[in-house]
Amino acid sequence: MPATPLQPPAIAGAILAGGQSRRMGGGDKGLALLQGQPLIGHVAAALRPQVVRLVLNANGDLGRFERFGLPVIADSLPGFPGPLAGVLAVLDYFRGEGVSHVMVVPCDAPRLPADLVARLAAARQAAGAAGALAVSSGRRHPAVALWPVALAPALRTALVDEDQRRVDVLLTRHGFVEVEWPVEPFDPFVNVNTPEGLAALGQMLG
Repeated sequence: MPATPLQPPAIAGAILAGGQSRRMGGGDKGLALLQGQPLIGHVAAALRPQVVRLVLNANGDLGRFERFGLPVIADSLPGFPGPLAGVLAVLDYFRGEGVSHVMVVPCDAPRLPADLVARLAAARQAAGAAGALAVSSGRRHPAVALWPVALAPALRTALVDEDQRRVDVLLTRHGFVEVEWPVEPFDPFVNVNTPEGLAALGQMLG
């Protein structure tokens, strides 16, 4: 657990890597290499300067992520119930640690913008909303969202009592404000779902 509580309000970060990566052929999508570096490494490099603490959500043998030097938080619910369980795990982890919100991002979005946290936090505060999520070309990105730690009990209720596993449903239910990003020269939220997509992204960046 983190050692010294922070002074609120502080924003922490979390990378979700707890999925089963079926479209990538199984294994760890976040460990797939892009320009010689694991996807998680790209995401961590983009997010780490923007938050006070950064953790990784993953399941199984956690030792395979030691190279990143991040605390690894496993899902608290069994059976791989999806990314919402990862969000719950990291919100629970930061409760009582002086963190007001957690910037949650997926492990397969290596081009995250440098102003991601600042813009989402400002929009949330201006709107008086619980949280905020990223949008590009009119498309919502539920996996890229600023979550209030205080929402952890509501997430647990949704998952356990309602069997509600869709992140987008919870974002809408709790009134997250949307923040639009330009997609030129590239969409900053482009993500990798298949080996072919990984190769295409490598060619585009190269």
